[in-house]
Amino acid sequence: MDTASPTIRAQVEAILEEVRPNLRAHEGDARLADVDDQGNVTLKIEGACRGCPMSALTFGLGVEKMIRERVPEVNEVYYS
Repeated sequence: MDTASPTIRAQVEAILEEVRPNLRAHEGDARLADVDDQGNVTLKIEGACRGCPMSALTFGLGVEKMIRERVPEVNEVYYS
């Protein structure tokens, strides 16, 4: 259940909107599945990004890094 601050959710959503054109250019996408009250974020990986060997780099060194830098309240980022 999403009980986290709406501000955290909004900040993560804004980051996803920023990177979404690049993800879609490769027929992939990501959406915010959950933000819990512990600051844990779960992203749902979609399209061609799901199962792609490069997705670890794209999400770990790209998306997750941006989230952690811009939203210090985020504790962990999980993928599903």
